[in-house]
Amino acid sequence: MLYPLLRPALFALDAERAHRLTIAALAAWGGRGAAGPETDSRLATNVAGLGFANPVGLAAGVDKDGRAIDGFLGLGFGSVEIGTLTPVPQPGNPHPRLFRLVEDAAVINRMGFNNGGLAAALPRAIAATRRGRLGINVGANKDAADRIADYAHGVEQAARIADYVTINISSPNTPGLRDLQRGAALAELLAAADAARRVPLQRPPLFLKVAPDLAPAEIDAIARATIERGVDALIIGNTTVSRPALRSRHRDEAGGLSGAPLARLACQRLTDFRNATGGKVALVAAGGIDSGAEAYARIRAGASLVQLYTALVFHGPGLARRIARDLSALLDRDGYKNVAEAVGAG
Repeated sequence: MLYPLLRPALFALDAERAHRLTIAALAAWGGRGAAGPETDSRLATNVAGLGFANPVGLAAGVDKDGRAIDGFLGLGFGSVEIGTLTPVPQPGNPHPRLFRLVEDAAVINRMGFNNGGLAAALPRAIAATRRGRLGINVGANKDAADRIADYAHGVEQAARIADYVTINISSPNTPGLRDLQRGAALAELLAAADAARRVPLQRPPLFLKVAPDLAPAEIDAIARATIERGVDALIIGNTTVSRPALRSRHRDEAGGLSGAPLARLACQRLTDFRNATGGKVALVAAGGIDSGAEAYARIRAGASLVQLYTALVFHGPGLARRIARDLSALLDRDGYKNVAEAVGAG
């Protein structure tokens, strides 16, 4: 309720500074006194063998270094995905690199996998109370001689701690990274990641995050590869390099676009992957989800889980709990006993 009053002050700050202050505040709070993940009998769901209190998750990129895991779970999220984490710390791209497009309820970023590295973040994940599910999203360093080796290392390290591990090959801000979504490179990557997650005893589910900027042939190829290699879920997707009509003065900044303008493309790609996989791989929807109605539409289009990021900037910290409650009401209205019954019903 206070966020509309605080937002002007936050928006008066540089976007990246405001983001850092938000993470620091949530880390200091740590979810103390909060109810934890929003749940009721309709919201509880099972994906890739994991139980989730509710299907509303925090997308990777918000809490890259795992500093506020318990704080975000205290906001009602059923899951938090930290990262993207790389084997070696890296500063990312030069500033400025994060832009609010207020008139469009959108953000453009060209962060470039800025993070403090796996070794710094994983102890924080171990120390977190973790009242909900924790995903760890891994990537390759920009200057890595062998990017697949970087991913394998990240998966092996994260698999010892995470409930699930995500391979992120969808960022537009690391040159050449999206090439790993194609052909032999993708097959080699998935084989290496699958082998790496088998090293620890727990062998957590493996998720793959892909871009929304894919052609039909690429979608079909990724779908076949994920089925053949036993990937447990696909996250659809990351930011887009395309540019729909935008009003903000920042509309021509380079980088990936997220937020409300991405919703239509993200939903279409979700449908495309649902058709391409034939329902054989769980799907996680991300991009432009800002309400219970939009989350419900993605679930009916085939998503088992949804993830938020940019909408939090514009709607505040109460959004996750509000979406979960509205989603429960929509499931009840349409006679669904649980989320699973609604997946793909549209």
